[in-house]
Amino acid sequence: MAGMSTSGDPWRQMPVLHGRLVRLEPLSRGHLPDILAAAAALEALPFAALPTPGTAQSWLDAALAALDQERALPFAVLDRDGALVGSSRFYDIDRSLPKASIGYTWYLPGVRGSGVNSECKLLLLQYAFEVLGCHRIAFETSTLNTVSRRALAAIGAREEGILRRHKRHPDGTLRDTVVFSIIDSEWPDVRERLLARLARHGGPQA
Repeated sequence: MAGMSTSGDPWRQMPVLHGRLVRLEPLSRGHLPDILAAAAALEALPFAALPTPGTAQSWLDAALAALDQERALPFAVLDRDGALVGSSRFYDIDRSLPKASIGYTWYLPGVRGSGVNSECKLLLLQYAFEVLGCHRIAFETSTLNTVSRRALAAIGAREEGILRRHKRHPDGTLRDTVVFSIIDSEWPDVRERLLARLARHGGPQA
């Protein structure tokens, strides 16, 4: 996996994470035109809070406010040509353990199944466990999101349980949330699983 550029306190300095398929860079207001364009192409899903042409500005404002308040580290996901193809972030950060969650993730339809998601997860998890020193990374998704649940199980994340009526879906219906996690002792196995998946897409071999 290619290098990661950081300096100082890694919890307060947004990194740039480099892979072969993608580059993750700090989300900024300069990404708004690309987020607006992406929002017009995203498929509306009842269980996913995705930016829309009408909410892209407020979605970006909320992400950057969470960054300013040190509650999140949000990233723009760029492809090899530098085009924005998605976004993801660390959130629910607890520096005292330390631990965090990965979520608020979306990708353009054209990159699904291309290895982009696998490499993004690899880059984020590598940074979390090997730079931030996290002992735990969690993922939360709706019980209705069977694609995400299968993908998390496939990389070795452990399903911990279901939080019933935990929050609301974007359409206002009540959401049951499935919680997955990866702990530091499981990271080497998860890393190998992700590398194996990437190898099928011409991604990193080691």
